[in-house]
Amino acid sequence: MSDVIPSKHEMIANGEATAILPTGGKHKPITVIGTEAIRGTFDELCLQQAINSRKAPGVTDLVLNPDAHCGYGAPVGCVMVSPTHVYPGPVGVDIKCSMSLLQTSLPADAVSDKQTRRALIDAICERTPTGAGRGQRNAPKSRHVSEALGKRVLVEGASKGVCEALGIPVEWASRCEDFAHVGHDDSTAALALRLEQLLPSIWKFDAKVSQLGSYGGGNHFGECEVVEVVDDARSRSVAETFGLVDGGVAFLSHCGSRGIGHHLASGQFRALQTKFTQWNIPLPGQDRELVYAPLGTPEANAYLDDMALGANFATVNHLLINALVLDAFQEIIPGTTGQLVYFISHNIARKEIVDNQPAWVHRKGATRAFPGGHFALRGTPFAETGHPILLPGNPQAGSAVMVADAGAAISCYSVNHGAGRQLGRKAAKRAIDQQQVDQSFLDADILSNCRKYPIDEAPGAYKDFDEVLRSVKTAGLASEVARLKARFVIKDGDQADD
Repeated sequence: MSDVIPSKHEMIANGEATAILPTGGKHKPITVIGTEAIRGTFDELCLQQAINSRKAPGVTDLVLNPDAHCGYGAPVGCVMVSPTHVYPGPVGVDIKCSMSLLQTSLPADAVSDKQTRRALIDAICERTPTGAGRGQRNAPKSRHVSEALGKRVLVEGASKGVCEALGIPVEWASRCEDFAHVGHDDSTAALALRLEQLLPSIWKFDAKVSQLGSYGGGNHFGECEVVEVVDDARSRSVAETFGLVDGGVAFLSHCGSRGIGHHLASGQFRALQTKFTQWNIPLPGQDRELVYAPLGTPEANAYLDDMALGANFATVNHLLINALVLDAFQEIIPGTTGQLVYFISHNIARKEIVDNQPAWVHRKGATRAFPGGHFALRGTPFAETGHPILLPGNPQAGSAVMVADAGAAISCYSVNHGAGRQLGRKAAKRAIDQQQVDQSFLDADILSNCRKYPIDEAPGAYKDFDEVLRSVKTAGLASEVARLKARFVIKDGDQADD
């Protein structure tokens, strides 16, 4: 992503925080969520990618969220709906990149001491390595994952047997948006067969599965947080259902499917691009990242299976990270307990009901937002309230826990996955001063495992989080339940996985 390019495409406001973007054809316009200030952050490439995606075969709806910026084929921060086709681009190369939140039993003053926080950082880093290519060998207190167990993870997801083998509390699976994904025919057998077909082509498979329980580079992170529940009756009630403790210490994580997800996604891009060349099929917007496959074809089946394999890995990766983080807290502060609040993804395609028919909802840098009473939440702890929505902002502005409102229907029951970049990595390195960034963290009393905070991940590289949240609230999509205030951050300086 480069500096913002002025757009020639005109968005037509139809509310304080909503607009439409015409496509120039007979297609239904793109739904845009964002205040006027936020809409001004959408550059030409982002909007052109949105139009290309909306006009692609089989696409019935497209939503641009406030965090939108250019991505692979489709913008990061978009929702794309198709009842007939699947698209790798609007999922991306980090399959099921996700957020998770662990609520501990500790009060805020337990992490007020800098020495304690530094000890926690060291204990976590001994268990959960960061950066591209890093795995168990880089963390002396990680948990061993054999090749056989790695295969089970890919096929079964967070099954009871997998959780028990990795020392993950089995009950945490009930706090996952999806604890396991199945193959194109709704079976795990299809995944097992697909994995056996893929294994000869997966270089260093054992090293890739050894990345379970690790963070990637770039925008992936772990953060120790203090929870501040919004002071109103609804928020307090919802927070209680979620398991959030006002004034308590929590831990927020952002990562995905690591090397195995990247391998699976990249393989699908190459395979479909080869097919398009062989068959001389025109690419939507002449964009090689907008390849697709009609549902029911061998190509679509292969993509859905590969996506499910990567998604299962991402799920267990998050759960294992949370188990290891809890171990670290217990080592430094004996007696600490913890409960998973939720695990929710923002790079995935799911079969859902849209306009009374089944369709694949692709969320790229977008998070599902089902309100209380939605039929998909029946039988879950969140049937009446709506499920938790975990939105990272930046360590200094904080992050948010939200809950969907009925108005989320206009965005295909989706919200943004965070603040969204306003500066690309190269632009951030040119525009932002390293010394000022490091001093700002000192002034805010936020510690990090990095000697220098990654400049391309500095708060100034991201959009104004409060304005992003104002867009979501004003559009009627969701309400803020709690703000999370960072006390320390686990980061890596490598390029982002997603």
